[in-house]
Parts: sequence; C-alpha cells; structure tokens
Amino acid sequence: MDHEAGHPRIVIVDYGAGNLRSVARALVAAGAQPIISSAPTDLESADGIVLPGVGAAAAAMHGLARHGLIGPLRTAIAAGRPFLGICLGLQVLMSWSDEGGVPCLGIMPGRVRRLPAGLTIPHMGWNQVHQIAQHWIFQDIPDNANFYFVHSYVVVPEDDRIVLATTDYGGPFVSAVGDRNIVATQFHPEKSGSIGLRLYRNFVRRVTETRASAMAAVGE
Repeated sequence: MDHEAGHPRIVIVDYGAGNLRSVARALVAAGAQPIISSAPTDLESADGIVLPGVGAAAAAMHGLARHGLIGPLRTAIAAGRPFLGICLGLQVLMSWSDEGGVPCLGIMPGRVRRLPAGLTIPHMGWNQVHQIAQHWIFQDIPDNANFYFVHSYVVVPEDDRIVLATTDYGGPFVSAVGDRNIVATQFHPEKSGSIGLRLYRNFVRRVTETRASAMAAVGE
C-alpha cells in the first residue's frame, strides 16, 4: 500500500475466519488499498481496521489468540482507530458468546445468543435494516435498505445506546452497533451490492478523515 501518497492503511484482520478476499475487493471498489494481515505489528500501524468473519465464535477467538491479535486489537481500538466489524466480527466484540460458551473480546459489554427456536437457521438472504440512530456509517443509505445476512446468532448489548439498527426475523434483533470509533454490522455489506459499497465508502471516508486529523495534530 502506498501509505506515503495519502492512501489510508486499512488492515483486514486474517485470523482464519474467511471471507477476506470479498471484503478486500469491496474496499478497493470503495477507494481504499487494503492489506490482509495476521501480523500484530500491522495493527499497530493501521489507520483503520476491518474484522470480518464467518463461522463459530470459539474458533474465531482461538484464531485471534493463536496469532497474538487480541491485545493489539484492543489497543488499536482503544487508541481511537476506526474499526469495522462484520458478522462474526461484530459478535466477538461482546463479552460472551453462547455459541460454544466462550468469552469474547469484551470491548462492548453484551452477550451473543442463538436466534429463537422455530425459525429457519441460519437466517440467510436479504432483509431490511431499520436505522434507529443517525450515524456516519449510514450516510446516503436509505432507512429500511436491504442487506445480505448469513448467521445463526445475534448480539444482545447491555447498553441500548450503541444500537444503530435492527432487523426483523422472528422479532427484532440488533443488526448494527456503533460506539465512538467502533461500528459493526451483523449483515455482510460486501455481499450487498451497491448499497453495501456505499457503507464501505463511508468507512473509508471516516478512516481518511481520522488519519488527516491525527496528522494535523502532530504537525505533519
């Protein structure tokens, strides 16, 4: 990546939980030049971080631990770097997942629970995202836009104030959260066509703006 030429350094975290190439292609289409990496040192120098993921929470936490990424992830997020979590990348932000009964990153207090009994599992396909809070990640994205979902578990945050959007499937569940520099979605924007690309463009824009502000603050 040509970081010196002004391109923000967006790192897609590779911890063995898949879907990385499609996320990278979406970020490229959104105007970024991302890198896929499992190196903790890359997180330290990242301007923005994307944590994608498909699969089970226990395997995801094991993968993050195996690559030595848990501490650097927490540090980078605490330092204010823009962070986008996708699907499993949202769920592991919580304190605990019922999927395998494992502690997660604990960045956002809350629990991951299985979708209610009686529903077709996984919830797969297009569904509406109801925006319940204004947020930069949804700029130029209409309320009730359709995004693509593939999941069997949902997040239940302790603090309702971080909930940005909900989706109905046997009742409402949380489909997007945001808190300071963190935003995360249960749906897959990289599988959601042009509306998903808008979301990635919004994230790339925020990374670029945050990086410019940081450089100005140190006189660069």
